[in-house]
Amino acid sequence: MNGLFTVCSNLAFLEAEAEPKMEGYIFGLTPQLLLDALILLLAVGFMFVLLSYLLFNPARDMLTKRREKIAKEMEEAAQEKADAEKFKAEYDAKLKAADKEAEEILSEGRKKALKREDEIVNEAKAEATRIMERASREIELEKNKMKDEVKQEMVAVAAVMAGKFVASSLDQEKQAQLIDEALDEMGDDTWRS
Repeated sequence: MNGLFTVCSNLAFLEAEAEPKMEGYIFGLTPQLLLDALILLLAVGFMFVLLSYLLFNPARDMLTKRREKIAKEMEEAAQEKADAEKFKAEYDAKLKAADKEAEEILSEGRKKALKREDEIVNEAKAEATRIMERASREIELEKNKMKDEVKQEMVAVAAVMAGKFVASSLDQEKQAQLIDEALDEMGDDTWRS
């Protein structure tokens, strides 16, 4: 340990001798200190120029480009916003026009439907009238047919009765005369009605 103490005391002695005597200098400015300050100043200046060339200029360029890009994107965004507002206005106008057109189409459809309804009703009335007239004609024809059938039945019954009556009492000439007289008595009006 004694050896360690000797080494430490020797170092302290060397440090004390290495310190220059500062007597006679203002604020301890020695030529060595001024030279060191000048070298340090030149080194800092060189480092500033070197770093400016290597780091600061590229960083400034990058920031300038970034600023320009952001400005351009903001202009594009403003333009796109203006376009979007323009398209929205056009869309709203087209939507209103489409609503108006749809209302016109519906109105026209209603008018056509009402007109067609009137046509159908009139056609149905005309058809009903035709059916009624046809039915009336058919009824009239059936009436006439029935009258004719009744007349024929009456003639047949009268002939059978007369035939039985005449066969029992008269000859054929007398029968023909009686039939003619019966027909004359009935008259033509009976056959027409």
